[in-house]
Amino acid sequence: MSTAMATKLMTAEEFLALPDDGVERWLIRGQLREKQDSDMTRRNKPHSITEARITTLLGAWLSTQPTPRGEVVCGEAGFILRRDPESITADVDVALITAAQADALDPDTNMIVGPAILIAEVLSPHDTQEEVAERVSEYLDCGVGVVWVVNPFFRTVTVHRSNSHPTALDARGIFCGDPELPGFSCPVAHFFR
Repeated sequence: MSTAMATKLMTAEEFLALPDDGVERWLIRGQLREKQDSDMTRRNKPHSITEARITTLLGAWLSTQPTPRGEVVCGEAGFILRRDPESITADVDVALITAAQADALDPDTNMIVGPAILIAEVLSPHDTQEEVAERVSEYLDCGVGVVWVVNPFFRTVTVHRSNSHPTALDARGIFCGDPELPGFSCPVAHFFR
């Protein structure tokens, strides 16, 4: 008779205590995922341009919305998506958070508590399909309204929502953000240089 040892799940406190040493990390249902520094998004001009364009487009749309408004965050934003078991990501490219989340931001931490309305993942050359699929699935399972997987190399956006098939758009398409982003619409080409 063999006995399997239960894997100890990592807590948010343990995750947040890890060093900032160039290792890309995320926590999915208490299990640590790590990727050694592979230039991540540094020195990646298509990634940074695409991230900036998405942030600008979302910011312009958000400024037209009634108050209270949420906030657009970018540049490796950190989220505590769920507790027990914990899911944390510290490297979201672009996200739209609620007004309540924006009001609760603590200047002493860079972590946002709860799921975002929208998370946009801008792909980098080092991303694997398995990693991206696992993160998208976890984002949706944690309550993120919509996830955009943005590929600056092929100039495509794949839109993921819970309980529906992904929708892929190329640079010739028009992107519509309803229902999560009411009234947001723009050519997909505007996401890219």
